[in-house]
Amino acid sequence: MTEETQSQIERTLVLLKPDAMARGLAGQILARFETTALKVVGTKMKWMDAEFTRKHYADLEERLGSEVYNMTATFMQQGPVMALVLEGYDAIATVRKIVGSTYPDQAPAGTIRGDFSHMSRGASVAVGKAVANLVHASGNREEAAQEVDLWFAKDELFDYKTLAETYNC
Repeated sequence: MTEETQSQIERTLVLLKPDAMARGLAGQILARFETTALKVVGTKMKWMDAEFTRKHYADLEERLGSEVYNMTATFMQQGPVMALVLEGYDAIATVRKIVGSTYPDQAPAGTIRGDFSHMSRGASVAVGKAVANLVHASGNREEAAQEVDLWFAKDELFDYKTLAETYNC
């Protein structure tokens, strides 16, 4: 593998949010990633407490205000979350493409949010709740590195070859 090829291999964090877990969609969502040759190199379930939620969403309050942060924190603490570290070529962009737009009503069919969710920003504001959009996905390399480090210790991440890597599929 060349250095250039290796530099395109990324790791990214994906969270299956409480609504995905409550609806029993974890398997279907995970399958979407695996069928695109993204490799699961770490996984765990966690119930986010207030302190951990604050760490994960450290800049949300500053960017979008206290109301958005509080709605998001309440939503993320209502049930368990499944955290995944996915690895592959251009994994960050690939995951975001598979996930779809933040607002499910704007996500195209064929994306996780477009197929399994429906909430609009307007509905979220009207009911005073966070957008139930099933999945969190890191936005860029810096964010992915910070989030993976927050959620996973080095010994919780695995290096192995998949069949697709072995046969260059």
